[in-house]
Amino acid sequence: MGRKKRMPTLWEVPDDLWERIEAVLDEYDPPKETGRPREDQRRIMDGLIFRFRTGCQWNHIPRVYGDDSTIHRAFQHWRELGIFEKIWALIVEECDDLGKVDWQWQSADTVLGKARCGGDEIGPNPTDRGKNGTKRSMLTDAGGGPLGVVVAAANVVDAKLLDKTIEAIVVERPEPTKQDPQNLCLDKGYDNPRGEEAIVKHDYQGHIRRIGEDSSQQQGKKKYPARRWVVERTQAWLSKCRGILVRYEKKAVNYLALVQFACALLWYRRLAYSSF
Repeated sequence: MGRKKRMPTLWEVPDDLWERIEAVLDEYDPPKETGRPREDQRRIMDGLIFRFRTGCQWNHIPRVYGDDSTIHRAFQHWRELGIFEKIWALIVEECDDLGKVDWQWQSADTVLGKARCGGDEIGPNPTDRGKNGTKRSMLTDAGGGPLGVVVAAANVVDAKLLDKTIEAIVVERPEPTKQDPQNLCLDKGYDNPRGEEAIVKHDYQGHIRRIGEDSSQQQGKKKYPARRWVVERTQAWLSKCRGILVRYEKKAVNYLALVQFACALLWYRRLAYSSF
């Protein structure tokens, strides 16, 4: 049996994904009975994908997607309604119903990025000569599917974000049991009391790479912390999008909304891959 063909990069909303998005918009942002007809919402969504993939300025979005002011206004409105998080949650729930979410092994990690235009939730980036930067903290399932994400200043310690990241999971997390425990793999940045507290609070079995511990000390032992590579891969996938790699939004909530939309597309690819 040959290897399945890889799904191409999404630059526009596919028909079956649009059916899901349209259902969310109809429920939470229904058309008004009076007033001007609405702009093509699907084109606006395509324009937002172009925006976070290229990182272009809002007024440089191609006219084929509509007026840039209209796109930005719709984006702000949908962000206030939580539309992008709801789309993400809808697709994750669908994957969960099909058994495509592996809750047994989860991983969390952060990634630093530039914040070129300033704004809130920024701070000196220790890896970029103290320039303004932002931090993206993410939790994934065993396959690297993003489950929760938060945005903070670049100088916030990783462990301080762990509790918020777990609480940001977009769907209801299954209750861990003795028969079906949930494991959380973390790197050395979480080897401190705050990281341990978050693990206990949310009833995980923690697997943390300890400070001062190298791979030679792990010989003969199960290297559970090494499972965290899946979250690093997911962060790398998202960073291929210029508008996510570099934060151009002054408002952290706007940047977070673009990340949430990108996470929804990652889950859609997983959902569609089996039938592609």
